[in-house]
Amino acid sequence: MSVIDKELAIDCCLLAGRLMMEAGAETYRVEDTMERMAETQQLPSTQSFVTPTGIIFTPGNPYHTKLIRIKNRSTDLEKVALVNDVSRKLSSGEYSLEQAYAKLREIERGYVTFPLWLQIVAAAVASGCFLVLYEGVWGDVPASIIAGGVGYSILIVIQELTKVKFFAEFIAALFIGLIGYFAVHTGLGTELDKIIIGSVMPLVPGLLITNAVRDLMAGHFVSGLSKGAEAFLTAFAIGAGVALVFSF
Repeated sequence: MSVIDKELAIDCCLLAGRLMMEAGAETYRVEDTMERMAETQQLPSTQSFVTPTGIIFTPGNPYHTKLIRIKNRSTDLEKVALVNDVSRKLSSGEYSLEQAYAKLREIERGYVTFPLWLQIVAAAVASGCFLVLYEGVWGDVPASIIAGGVGYSILIVIQELTKVKFFAEFIAALFIGLIGYFAVHTGLGTELDKIIIGSVMPLVPGLLITNAVRDLMAGHFVSGLSKGAEAFLTAFAIGAGVALVFSF
């Protein structure tokens, strides 16, 4: 392979790693995918260091070590699956390097997440289901659905405006608590605690907590601790928003 092809292979590995980390993939999965892609392009001596905020990738001499920054993180398991599919097809020879890179660029540009309205509807329905799961009364389901949908909508709007995730989660939890409080005191609901618990569940960082524990168990202490800290701050923001309502 020429030097240009090698550089393209390095960029392809870094792009795949960045897309996976931005979509909420585990650290070990990202490192494994990058190394497997590099091996198919005659780069067997690669080393990578992956954190939630950046990836350091060195292909070995005579190529330079490269760093790529990760600014946005979300949960998009479909995107993780698409990148893994490109990696497998590159490893099996079904894709050439150029085709794999073009496909990754297509995944990066493409809007593969569900529409915003569908996410809000799913959050609302899930809130009602969680209320039933936690043995709430069926009469509180409408209040939980409304609180969950409104709270998730506020989360998206505030996060888009401020770019501060924890502030958005605090405001969303605050509004969920206010809606639940209003529902109970107007006779539209009966159990305030169950309404709030069911409604905040779509905000809970379940995948983040799981990945933090998985990374710690795999020995990725930097990533595990940072993800754990992010999950703790998210839980704190949700708890603080609800506690503020109960303090009235």
